Amino acid sequence: MRLPPRLLRRRPDAHKGDFGRIFILAGSAPFSGAAVLCAEAALRTGAGMVTLGIPRRLNSAIIKIKPKEAMTLPLGETRDTTTSLKAYGKIREFAKNIDVFVIGPGLSCRHSTQALVQKIVLSLAKPMVIDADGLNALAANQALLKKLKVKKGRALVFTPHPGEMSRLTGLSVKQVQSSRLKIARQFAKSYNLTLVLKGHNTVVADERGRAYINKTGNPGMATAGSGDVLSGIIAAFIGQGLDSFEASKYAVYLHGLAGDLAAKEKTQLSLIASDIIDKLPQAIKKCS
Repeated sequence: MRLPPRLLRRRPDAHKGDFGRIFILAGSAPFSGAAVLCAEAALRTGAGMVTLGIPRRLNSAIIKIKPKEAMTLPLGETRDTTTSLKAYGKIREFAKNIDVFVIGPGLSCRHSTQALVQKIVLSLAKPMVIDADGLNALAANQALLKKLKVKKGRALVFTPHPGEMSRLTGLSVKQVQSSRLKIARQFAKSYNLTLVLKGHNTVVADERGRAYINKTGNPGMATAGSGDVLSGIIAAFIGQGLDSFEASKYAVYLHGLAGDLAAKEKTQLSLIASDIIDKLPQAIKKCS
């Protein structure tokens, strides 16, 4: 698969604002690495600017491990060092200069954090990639999920693994896995969004009925942080002008290809998420 020209060709007079300003709401005391992986993946796949929204007390620790190019926005937090609902005002103001949100990697399922996610998704009409604990926050409020149905035309991407898809739909994991394409299509149409149902042969489906089944990737990618990398790539591609379906399709293909290249060098047994990021430039060359 070749990447579209708009991802590969840049005008001589281009500037960083042309390639997407990404805001990643992620991380908590035990899971700061998820935010960092997501940020690095977005930068490595062309995002012009990336800002990490993190609990205030994590800021000094994140600065030591984040990519040098990523910025941070310290936010109001809970006693457990997770982002709290009181951060909403600061995020709403910052969102005026943001093109794409990523919500969820390592965020936690604290009540105040989930309330923040729910409020952002309902009130800020920005393109969003929602993963991990962002999805869990929505699954915890089915009434809110139904409200999303009226927001047609919004660039909204959900990236569940089978367990998260089970919580979103009320189906068992076995039921989800037995009808992956059908369930992905139904969910995407019902909620007017693009769905990336992760796993072997990841399925991408959208509200218009488009669907793509990915063939790249390997079992070594079933490792912590791999999904955080994918969310960063999807957001970067949306920020560079692809619609949510195209961004997701190319992202899952590239993500899997980078994982295959990494497995050849590291073996599937030794593969970790940062290896996928390291192979992104080589994968992009192969798709050019």
